[in-house]
Amino acid sequence: MKVPVTPFDPKRLEAERLTGEALERSLEQMLAEHAQGDIWIFGYGSLMWNPEFDFDAKHVATVHGYHRNFCLWSRINRGTPEHPGLVLTLERGGSCRGLAYRLTRSSAREQLSRLWRREMSMGSYRPRWLACHGSAETFEGLAFVVNRRCTGYAGKLPFETMVAAIATASGKFGSSADYLFRTEAALEEHGIRDERVRALALRVRAHCET
Repeated sequence: MKVPVTPFDPKRLEAERLTGEALERSLEQMLAEHAQGDIWIFGYGSLMWNPEFDFDAKHVATVHGYHRNFCLWSRINRGTPEHPGLVLTLERGGSCRGLAYRLTRSSAREQLSRLWRREMSMGSYRPRWLACHGSAETFEGLAFVVNRRCTGYAGKLPFETMVAAIATASGKFGSSADYLFRTEAALEEHGIRDERVRALALRVRAHCET
């Protein structure tokens, strides 16, 4: 099955990227919006199984107004320009259960700078401070939601199109299927039910076995 995708425009992609001072300015703007105190990060995809930052607390938490969705093309990390994969982002509507991490205070600024380079360089996300509802408290957490204007935004895709893309694409950091399966495992490990992720994983496994 050939996966229909938006034509790839490398010049537009390059224009969307943030580097150096632009990344730091973006980070400072987000920090200015946050009240003094602990900094929490909300993870819903790869941050659940590969956070790459130091933290001293981790809780299952829910954010409202957004849901987890494979609607972001990956043309480098989990695919190629000719054969893009799909990765997760937060899309408006519904709710999402994930993991909230409290950054270690002594190194929070350094950790955020690293995280910013990882998540914000390609222009695929918009950072937002969202209310994270844990089992015993509610706190403000930083989450990366989709930038619908970026070149990678896939919009609403047919289920089988998602399956075909995830099952067959691979990039710099591995396959799109591996990304899905790691997310599925992290959700199960923490007792988080996401029927859409489970359904996708089931179909992708079947596709890979044919």
